[in-house]
Amino acid sequence: MYTGAMQLVDLLAALSDRTRLRVLSLLGRGELCVCYFVEILEETQPKISRHLAYLRRLGLVHARRDGKWIHYSLARPDDPGMAKVLDAVLTAAREDADVQRDVKSLESACCATSLPRSLENAPRPTLR
Repeated sequence: MYTGAMQLVDLLAALSDRTRLRVLSLLGRGELCVCYFVEILEETQPKISRHLAYLRRLGLVHARRDGKWIHYSLARPDDPGMAKVLDAVLTAAREDADVQRDVKSLESACCATSLPRSLENAPRPTLR
């Protein structure tokens, strides 16, 4: 049996990892492909994919396939209490220097006329 307390423990465990927190913070800005996380967070594709799979299993991330690309987006928990916890943590994370740098890098990548080689063929995200 999966109780509310166990769900809260899983949510807090997901939010306690710095990379996952940065991924969720970026997803709060809009739908993204893995290549943007790799470029912005300067992590390997397998590491980012593992974190996204973990977040998908918990229901915090949606994935949508479009041809060869998989687009990831933030999924709000159905439980209002869990949603409040997620919102509070993501709001607090906005004050973190790395998260602020990540958001600036994402905004720059979306608006750039010339993208880094790793993003040249990637679909551009639509930011909120």
